[in-house]
Amino acid sequence: MALMTVDSPTSATERDQLLAADHLIALTRVSETSPGTDPTVQALALATAANLPVLLWGQPGIGKSSTLVHLARGLDLPLETVIASVHDPSDFAGLPIIGTDPAARGVAMAPPDWAVRLHRAGHGLLFLDEISSAPPAVQAALLRVVLERHVGSLALPEGVRIVAAANPPGSAADGWQLAAPLANRFVHLAWVHDPDVVVRGLGGTWPRIPLPRLDPSPERLAASVARARAGVCAFLTVRPDYTHRMPNTPAGRAGAWPSPRTWEMALRLLAFGYAADADLEAVAIAIRGAVGDGAGLELMAFLERRDLPDPEAVLADPGGAELPDRGDLVHATLAAVVDAVARDTTRERWEAAWYLVARLAARVPVDLLAAPAGQLAALRRPEWELSEHMDGLGALEAMLALSE
Repeated sequence: MALMTVDSPTSATERDQLLAADHLIALTRVSETSPGTDPTVQALALATAANLPVLLWGQPGIGKSSTLVHLARGLDLPLETVIASVHDPSDFAGLPIIGTDPAARGVAMAPPDWAVRLHRAGHGLLFLDEISSAPPAVQAALLRVVLERHVGSLALPEGVRIVAAANPPGSAADGWQLAAPLANRFVHLAWVHDPDVVVRGLGGTWPRIPLPRLDPSPERLAASVARARAGVCAFLTVRPDYTHRMPNTPAGRAGAWPSPRTWEMALRLLAFGYAADADLEAVAIAIRGAVGDGAGLELMAFLERRDLPDPEAVLADPGGAELPDRGDLVHATLAAVVDAVARDTTRERWEAAWYLVARLAARVPVDLLAAPAGQLAALRRPEWELSEHMDGLGALEAMLALSE
């Protein structure tokens, strides 16, 4: 059989071609940056400044990893990327190393190299990628890394920020639902692609993620913290049921939900927002990412208008109560009324709440009412007939029929 030979690219001409190809590739990667104006981008910057762990949820290929590269570069932080799904629990909990006198000194848990590099640098950005593809044992090992900032026996410096990324279980490689204890340690942000941003980026300009500009005066910082404490405490005094509300479904527990831990996160986000005069929408997105949509929307509405209708007054006169027009305030009002009915469920109060739903359905899109209306429907006792106020609720009627 004849042997075929292939010319080796050792000639100057071939080397020049490869060098030209490498130069062309490098040119395709050259880009400039401009400040990002998307509220979700600003929410990421706010949570990063507040040194809270952030979890970016999004479909594969929409730029979660590249966002973190730009974030680290813009903040001049060393970036350590760890693919959680390909690691063992011991990679985060540490490997036991027996020293000279284990009976006296114990057995140290040796950290991996990336943790040592971050420790030596004193600051940095730890990017935990693909955590929804990590099995439960690995997620359990990540608990101490994310909350206590310990990797084995090594404590990460306070200057290390933690950001993670995950794909929804349906699109993740061997995806798992995120365990509730781990999920409750993150600020959850939905990461989606903006076609305009993609076009501008491919044209050579990607958005930069600037940190919020804090007023450094001690008086302003102290006033911001005091204002945030007062707002959160006042809200939870009015709505104690939101202090801890873990969702009933695995999917719900894998996201943001209110607990004492996440309210502490929300308080810090709010204080940073006040101190930096941050965009209100960005602050709201970040807080919803900590305590969930329902609690976050109600908190922001409460802070903006402390004079939201008293739910008991609304139930006493559902036809004459003055109601807000804005969507978030409508949601907050109805949710408060439904919770009041849940605490004291009678046929009269249930009917009054449906009267309120009917009034609101004539003023705002019904999708704003869907969640609290579903909760209200679930409160119906078997012996109660459907409320006459349910008639004419359009898109809500099909949902309500399912509760019969």
